[in-house]
Amino acid sequence: MERVTGIGGVFFAAADDATVSEWYAEHLGVGAPPTSYDGEVWMQEAGPTVFAPFGPEHAASPHIGPSGWGINFRVRDLDAMVEQLRAAAVEVEVDEELYPNGRFAHLHDPEGNPVQLWEPAG
Repeated sequence: MERVTGIGGVFFAAADDATVSEWYAEHLGVGAPPTSYDGEVWMQEAGPTVFAPFGPEHAASPHIGPSGWGINFRVRDLDAMVEQLRAAAVEVEVDEELYPNGRFAHLHDPEGNPVQLWEPAG
């Protein structure tokens, strides 16, 4: 069976797309989309990726924003990323629980969309 090999893009509506794009680039290192087909794009590192549709019973989940989506980014060092974000006046809530699959922190982009950071275990 043929299957997809990864996520090729994440697309979502934004009232101020330029500001949101700049925020992701500045604070999380996710570069803005290229302005031409031969422009450089953000390259993610190989690693686990979860693709999880949430049913109606999870509509109030903090992982899903009012637009019906949420994103989780893997990070190497959660503490360093949180420190960097807080130094830039970005509010971040670190989940104090250590889960079998790692550690998590939660924040929102400039339009209120939820962003989860995940430092995988091991």
